[in-house]
Amino acid sequence: MKPDTIAVLDVGKTNKKVLIYDLQFNVLESSKESFPEIEKDGLQHEQPDAVFNWLCGTLAQFSEKYAIKAMSVTTHGATIVCVDDAGNLTAPPLSYTNTTEPGFADEFYTLFGTRDDLQQSTATAEVGDLINAGKMVYYIKKNFPADYEATKWLLSYPQYFGFKLTGNAGAEPTMLGCHSYLFDPHNHTYSSVAQGLGATDKLPPSINNSWESLGTVTPEIAEKTGVDPACVVTYGVHDSNASLIPYLISGSKKFILDSTGTWCVAMRPADKVHFTDDEIGKLVFYNMDIFKNPVKTSIFMGGLEYETYMNILNEKFPGKELPDFNADLYQSVIDKCSEFVLPSVTKGTGLFPKSPPRVVDGDKTVGLEDLQAGNDAPAFMDDFDRTCAILTISLAIQTATAFECADMQDGDTIFVEGGFRHNQPYLTLLKALYPASRVCTTEIKEATALGSAICGLALLKGTTPDQLTETVEIGAIDVPDTPAIDIKAYMDKFVSLTDK
Repeated sequence: MKPDTIAVLDVGKTNKKVLIYDLQFNVLESSKESFPEIEKDGLQHEQPDAVFNWLCGTLAQFSEKYAIKAMSVTTHGATIVCVDDAGNLTAPPLSYTNTTEPGFADEFYTLFGTRDDLQQSTATAEVGDLINAGKMVYYIKKNFPADYEATKWLLSYPQYFGFKLTGNAGAEPTMLGCHSYLFDPHNHTYSSVAQGLGATDKLPPSINNSWESLGTVTPEIAEKTGVDPACVVTYGVHDSNASLIPYLISGSKKFILDSTGTWCVAMRPADKVHFTDDEIGKLVFYNMDIFKNPVKTSIFMGGLEYETYMNILNEKFPGKELPDFNADLYQSVIDKCSEFVLPSVTKGTGLFPKSPPRVVDGDKTVGLEDLQAGNDAPAFMDDFDRTCAILTISLAIQTATAFECADMQDGDTIFVEGGFRHNQPYLTLLKALYPASRVCTTEIKEATALGSAICGLALLKGTTPDQLTETVEIGAIDVPDTPAIDIKAYMDKFVSLTDK
């Protein structure tokens, strides 16, 4: 007899995966494929139809070995798909990486509310040209008016795949509440922007829980994939919010999740939406978790920053890797307080949007472009270990700033997941900066997929994710205690330089 399983469809920006979980959250099998953006008529497009066909083919292979009782979909954010009644695309499936024409963003904010007002009312900040999904809707409406008119449903990306599987249109809070401008977090309804766009007639009428049933697979899908016709499909969940689920249900009440990758994302559960004056205009916003509670979020491109400077160093020091933490070396940099790697590699992003990317060595400043061209590097960059220390301190300061913007409290547990959980100097600095906090890495593999699988099991068992606590193991590993480091003077100088 085939074992009962849950299939997770994990559609990341780079990699697309199907993972088969048993009912104890063990991964039995998985498959991965890449579907890069394609260019059409000067615009970057996602490939949702190609991804869906691959998903169906993969499910057909897995259903020969496993009884797939539930499916749960998780995807990257900031993607809206326009479809007709049958789920066919009616407008180009635009990627959020597209650059809009000059004046487009200002026109959007003139029509629908200022950047500051919308940050307050929709709990989000301007992230990029089309990374705010409301701007993507406006772009499609403006540039493809006939396509927009022919659209029956505006669906967030997980719900597009859910529609293709079940024939039912749905919406849930984690995608709508992820810097989209389409969600009112104060009233848990569609926002004034959605209303101003005239989009509410094309958005699903209700906003349901991520783990609830969107429906069973259609007869056509059952036949195509070999999946049981009674297989249920969840509403779906945004990927960052999916990775938060194991921590939300683990019993931890005071924690901050430091999810590290190209984007470093600091997420802390909150009681209400509130911004300080200093946070307005920065990349500080609120996600909505699966329980429709706000999660204060702050992001910066830490992984890209690290990779960019390590690439520069590896040109000069080929084959060298990040050295272990050396307390004397780090203290030397901090005491000298004149050598800095300053954000942001992608100008205008992160927590220091006014800061051009550069390095500082006393009175000497060298821009990132000059460094990449091999021009006039400062003296400290002749020392590989010292430059790595300066870079790591920069990343730790940006992380600490993100934690502050996410309203970290004294004693909060810090969970580090993603690429930086293998960066020992970074972890040591975090522990030194937060001696009153438990700092730990996690052994969760495929955290996004696991969070999605939790939603699938909750649906299958007719319960809620917070009732599945005993089934989930985070596997936290504590970062060893280390002497506290007085970095205040260095950090003050760092912050002062980012304003210039």
